[in-house]
Amino acid sequence: MDSLSTSHIEKSRKQLFYVLILSLSTILLSIVSIGFGSSENLDMISTLKIILGIDNASELQSNIIWKLRFPRILMAIIAGAALAVAGSLMQGCLGNPLVSPLTLGVASGAALGAAFAIVLGISIIDIPEIAIVANAFIFSLVVVAIIIKLGNMRSINAESYILVGIAITFIAGAIVSTLQYFASDAQLSQLTHWSFGSLSRPSLFHVLCICVAILTLLPQAVKWAWDLNAMSLGGDDFAISTGVEPSKIRRDILVFSALMTSIIIAFTGLIGFVGLAAPHMSRLIIGNDYRKLIPCSAVFGSFLVLFADTVGRTLFAPVIIPVGVMLSIIGGPFFMYLLLKNRGIS
Repeated sequence: MDSLSTSHIEKSRKQLFYVLILSLSTILLSIVSIGFGSSENLDMISTLKIILGIDNASELQSNIIWKLRFPRILMAIIAGAALAVAGSLMQGCLGNPLVSPLTLGVASGAALGAAFAIVLGISIIDIPEIAIVANAFIFSLVVVAIIIKLGNMRSINAESYILVGIAITFIAGAIVSTLQYFASDAQLSQLTHWSFGSLSRPSLFHVLCICVAILTLLPQAVKWAWDLNAMSLGGDDFAISTGVEPSKIRRDILVFSALMTSIIIAFTGLIGFVGLAAPHMSRLIIGNDYRKLIPCSAVFGSFLVLFADTVGRTLFAPVIIPVGVMLSIIGGPFFMYLLLKNRGIS
């Protein structure tokens, strides 16, 4: 075996080791997170004894563990994975590392739908319990459909989708701001709370349905890894020479990523940063090979959201800081540190 092959194997083993460490850290954090909260009668030791069947739980303790903490932790893991994978796919197909579901209008479409339901009372489904969820989901997909249509009318390159996405984001944001201006205090409070992002809204049943949907979609994301590698290595011309259709891949990935993102933020509200940062952080330890980058981004995203939510609900308990806010507070400086360190500045 030559030195090049040996070096490649060693590098792959090191990358696998990093991903395993990150996965184990996420599992350990899940165990720690389920034992922390504002309840004085349910500490870490008591929670572990109840989960392991050593002690019997009271009705209150059982409700706290299985109806409050467990759905929240599971939602953090699946939401982080879905948003991170969506971000890595968008960055790969458009060839721009600054692209994320937020910058391409998916989140702004969801916010517009939520604003219509909250302020104007206009909803796709006339069921109060799911009106906001349905509006956020449908509007985000409609916005992406508009972006793809307008992008195709201008040209079929990646820059067209990005520019149209930014324009639609500003338009949707302006409409939401106008609705906020005319909203009542109660409506404004509800819309603001929704925009912060929260993992406590979905019930256990909703979380399990979301898990099934996302886990069904994830294998398709991995299948696109080879196409994304071809597009990132030599651009569209090289990809076409290998049998890849860049324009079709971009459309399919944008629709797919929008679907994954919409499923999450329709229930949680706006959760930014993770779709942008998790792929970047993964590249620092994995590289640009999308066969490894997509799974690593999913794990990194899960860890980021779970860590931010755990800190947010325990730091000033019983006051809970929204996960979207905590992601920016914790992740922003850490993200900057990693980028500066990678460039030899620190």
